Amino acid sequence: MNSAKLWLLYTIITTIFWGVWGAFIEIPEKAGFPATLGYSVWALTMVPCALVALHIAKWKLNADGRSIFLGCLIGLTGSGGQLLLFQALRSGPAYIVFPLISLFPILTIFLSTVFLKERGTTRQWVGIAVALVAIAFLSYQPATGNEEHNYNWLLLSILVFILWGLQAYVMKFSNYTMSAESIFFYMMITAVLLIPVAILMTDFSNPINTTFKGPYLAAMIHILNAIGALTLVYALRYGKAMVVVPITGLSPLITVAISLVLYRVVPGPILGTGVVLAMAGIYLLSE
Repeated sequence: MNSAKLWLLYTIITTIFWGVWGAFIEIPEKAGFPATLGYSVWALTMVPCALVALHIAKWKLNADGRSIFLGCLIGLTGSGGQLLLFQALRSGPAYIVFPLISLFPILTIFLSTVFLKERGTTRQWVGIAVALVAIAFLSYQPATGNEEHNYNWLLLSILVFILWGLQAYVMKFSNYTMSAESIFFYMMITAVLLIPVAILMTDFSNPINTTFKGPYLAAMIHILNAIGALTLVYALRYGKAMVVVPITGLSPLITVAISLVLYRVVPGPILGTGVVLAMAGIYLLSE
């Protein structure tokens, strides 16, 4: 395949894998396997993906101080943001938290255009705008009425927004001097190192499902996310961050499609609008 189009291939793989992951991730949680322990399982699924990546790179690892710092920064902003998200959702309204955080590509686009001097065509800029609106619609969660009336969750949500927007930018920036395989290796290391934090956040007063529908099913589902994270690094090696990141943010489109087929969940007007906008955004960005 033409290397100029490799970014699109890897971007599509990431979007599909994350979309499928999103459609099934709630199964272990609803079966009694907490999301925090799900994080621990996800971090461990990063290990085989990192080993495969290093094998592809003939076991060559960028081990200089700058590469270690950048790789760990990428991992900490991503994994740390995930743990902060868990905390935000404990007291914050999901219907605000998710749409707010899902717009993190805005920060990535800003940083990439200012510091990396990325430029887009008129069509791509229109696609970016459409995609960002679609992401907000696709991330909408209905209110439950059980939210607590404090605003610590808002600060945490803003921090996740910043961390994830920064992560994608640094990932692209690092690709200029590091191999994608090395970047992912350090992402795996930092994710694993944060497992004790996830365990401390777990409420063990409730029963933990340790049957197949618990950690084992979670591993089968989370491996999709880990593979998607690896292909995202490759996508950013070949493509513009300002284009790649908004497209991968449309992965809920896949989630909605699977839910429609498997669970017979018909999207409401908000999700339906998001689906239409997402398809338009993908068309405009994939030139």
